[in-house]
Amino acid sequence: MSKLSFLQAKKKKLVVGLMSGTSVDSIDAVLVEISGSGTSIRFKQIAFYTHQYPNGYKKFVVQNSLPGSGSVDTLSTLNILSAHFFVDAVKALAKKAKVPLTGIDLIGSHGQTIHHLPEYRTLFGKKVHSTLQIGDPSTIAKLTGIVTVGDFRTGDMALGGQGAPLVPYFDYIAFRSTKKNRALLNIGGIANITLLKKNCSVTDVSAFDTGPGNMVIDALMNKMYNKPFDHHGNIASRGKILSGLLETLLHHPYFVRPLPKSTGREMFGDAFVEKILKKQLKNIRGEDIIATATEFTAITIYDQFNRFLRKRLQSEMLDELIVSGGGSKNGVLMDTLQRYFSPTQIITSDSLGVSSDAKEALCFAILANETVAGNNSNIPNVTGASHGTILGKICL
Repeated sequence: MSKLSFLQAKKKKLVVGLMSGTSVDSIDAVLVEISGSGTSIRFKQIAFYTHQYPNGYKKFVVQNSLPGSGSVDTLSTLNILSAHFFVDAVKALAKKAKVPLTGIDLIGSHGQTIHHLPEYRTLFGKKVHSTLQIGDPSTIAKLTGIVTVGDFRTGDMALGGQGAPLVPYFDYIAFRSTKKNRALLNIGGIANITLLKKNCSVTDVSAFDTGPGNMVIDALMNKMYNKPFDHHGNIASRGKILSGLLETLLHHPYFVRPLPKSTGREMFGDAFVEKILKKQLKNIRGEDIIATATEFTAITIYDQFNRFLRKRLQSEMLDELIVSGGGSKNGVLMDTLQRYFSPTQIITSDSLGVSSDAKEALCFAILANETVAGNNSNIPNVTGASHGTILGKICL
């Protein structure tokens, strides 16, 4: 326990943040220098590395994430196998940064989400909801020799929260402003949005998952073009919007569900995509379906902002929409968002000094630091938890 006491007393720490999102395309690893905690925190990105999974791994994970398809022995093995890939990412990042593993103080690992069930169900007289992230943090700690904090979501869920989204705490720490009303939009597999009114306190923060980000587009690209994603939106740029299909997609019940709410592959994964493809007629071009899926992502983000956040600004305007994640590189998606949100200025987090690629990994480095400092890092009015709490499990 002396190591933990040493970490708590240390003024500056080198912390690694690890993130593997619902797209399961790679591990984002960031090395950041952190001093302080809470609203007095200061951080500086030192290095960033994207660790690619081996061929076939994504398909294997996704297949075993579906209800009725993942056996207990496979999931048990995946939990440890995933941790080994996270360890590889840490080692590669340290090598890139020319920092020995012994020079790194702490790791914050989100893990790989296998299943997220935020709605309650009753079993054996108990009302429960659950989430499962694999990539055992104890294995990461033992194989790197670095204290690791992981499994951030379950603590919030134990207190009645949805365990998501957790990024809004980082958004508040890094992007709050005294002069501008800002919204932070991260477009990963799932899109989530955070509203930071000017001069807001942490209790003023509003955030939730708007629905699919890249997930539907990527799945359709894989099935129709055998490509992992629509590079820069090139396919969508050649297509036309299928109004009938778009209207059908917009009737998904998630979009009228009240806050707090979060979602994932369980709602917008392969089963959802198969429904889209079943509506495909022989004369419909693939690029029209991709264009429609891209429009679907943009319009649901805008609809959810209007439905749940616009009124919180009262008569004021949203000054900036700050975008991060893989979707920020899709030119068609970004242009469509600008069309909907105009005259709000749309920028990427890079322009404010936070890498759009590294942002979520950076978030979990910050959350790990908050855990070691003993600070609450969930936002109850965002997740629905009964009160604030320290998140994560500390593995020595």
